[in-house]
Amino acid sequence: MSPDPVGRHAQFVSALGLPYRLLADTDKAVSEMYGVVKETNRLGAKSRTIRRSTFVVDEQGRLQECMYGVSPKGHAEEVAACIRQAE
Repeated sequence: MSPDPVGRHAQFVSALGLPYRLLADTDKAVSEMYGVVKETNRLGAKSRTIRRSTFVVDEQGRLQECMYGVSPKGHAEEVAACIRQAE
Protein backbone atom coordinates (compact mmCIF):
# COMPACT_ATOMS: atom_id res chain seq x y z
CA MET A 1 0.00 0.00 0.00
CA SER A 2 1.20 3.48 -0.78
CA PRO A 3 -0.23 6.91 -1.46
CA ASP A 4 0.47 6.47 -5.18
CA PRO A 5 -2.59 6.49 -7.48
CA VAL A 6 -4.17 3.25 -8.71
CA GLY A 7 -2.76 3.69 -12.23
CA ARG A 8 0.79 3.90 -10.94
CA HIS A 9 0.24 0.77 -8.85
CA ALA A 10 -1.06 -1.06 -11.92
CA GLN A 11 2.10 -0.14 -13.85
CA PHE A 12 4.29 -1.33 -10.96
CA VAL A 13 2.41 -4.64 -10.66
CA SER A 14 2.63 -5.18 -14.41
CA ALA A 15 6.33 -4.30 -14.61
CA LEU A 16 7.25 -6.71 -11.82
CA GLY A 17 4.69 -9.40 -12.68
CA LEU A 18 3.26 -9.39 -9.16
CA PRO A 19 0.50 -11.96 -8.55
CA TYR A 20 -1.58 -9.57 -6.40
CA ARG A 21 -3.04 -6.07 -6.40
CA LEU A 22 -1.60 -3.20 -4.42
CA LEU A 23 -3.78 -0.88 -2.39
CA ALA A 24 -3.77 2.86 -3.05
CA ASP A 25 -4.05 5.06 0.04
CA THR A 26 -4.15 8.34 -1.86
CA ASP A 27 -5.65 10.31 1.03
CA LYS A 28 -3.25 8.66 3.52
CA ALA A 29 -6.18 7.71 5.78
CA VAL A 30 -4.98 4.14 6.39
CA SER A 31 -1.39 5.31 6.79
CA GLU A 32 -2.60 7.77 9.45
CA MET A 33 -4.36 4.92 11.30
CA TYR A 34 -1.13 2.90 11.29
CA GLY A 35 0.82 5.93 12.53
CA VAL A 36 3.28 6.06 9.64
CA VAL A 37 2.59 9.55 8.28
CA LYS A 38 5.28 12.03 9.17
CA GLU A 39 5.64 15.71 8.44
CA THR A 40 8.83 16.75 6.69
CA ASN A 41 10.27 20.14 5.98
CA ARG A 42 12.30 20.37 2.80
CA LEU A 43 13.68 23.79 1.91
CA GLY A 44 10.97 25.43 3.98
CA ALA A 45 8.12 23.51 2.35
CA LYS A 46 6.21 21.23 4.68
CA SER A 47 4.72 18.00 3.39
CA ARG A 48 3.28 14.78 4.76
CA THR A 49 5.21 11.69 3.72
CA ILE A 50 4.95 8.03 4.58
CA ARG A 51 7.51 6.34 6.82
CA ARG A 52 8.48 3.13 5.00
CA SER A 53 6.96 0.34 7.08
CA THR A 54 5.76 -3.23 6.85
CA PHE A 55 2.91 -4.80 8.80
CA VAL A 56 2.37 -8.55 8.83
CA VAL A 57 -1.29 -9.42 9.34
CA ASP A 58 -2.50 -13.01 9.81
CA GLU A 59 -5.50 -14.71 8.20
CA GLN A 60 -7.75 -13.57 11.06
CA GLY A 61 -6.73 -9.94 10.54
CA ARG A 62 -4.53 -9.79 13.63
CA LEU A 63 -1.39 -7.72 13.51
CA GLN A 64 1.59 -10.05 13.96
CA GLU A 65 4.59 -7.83 13.31
CA CYS A 66 5.42 -4.14 12.77
CA MET A 67 8.63 -3.14 11.00
CA TYR A 68 9.54 0.55 10.71
CA GLY A 69 12.18 2.36 8.69
CA VAL A 70 12.71 -0.66 6.47
CA SER A 71 15.10 -0.73 3.53
CA PRO A 72 14.04 -2.45 0.30
CA LYS A 73 17.33 -4.35 0.03
CA GLY A 74 16.83 -7.74 1.70
CA HIS A 75 13.48 -6.79 3.18
CA ALA A 76 11.48 -9.41 1.27
CA GLU A 77 13.57 -12.13 2.89
CA GLU A 78 13.04 -10.57 6.31
CA VAL A 79 9.27 -10.51 5.80
CA ALA A 80 9.24 -14.09 4.48
CA ALA A 81 11.14 -15.26 7.57
CA CYS A 82 8.66 -13.47 9.81
CA ILE A 83 5.74 -15.18 8.06
CA ARG A 84 7.39 -18.60 8.28
CA GLN A 85 8.01 -18.08 11.98
CA ALA A 86 4.34 -17.18 12.57
CA GLU A 87 3.08 -20.37 10.88
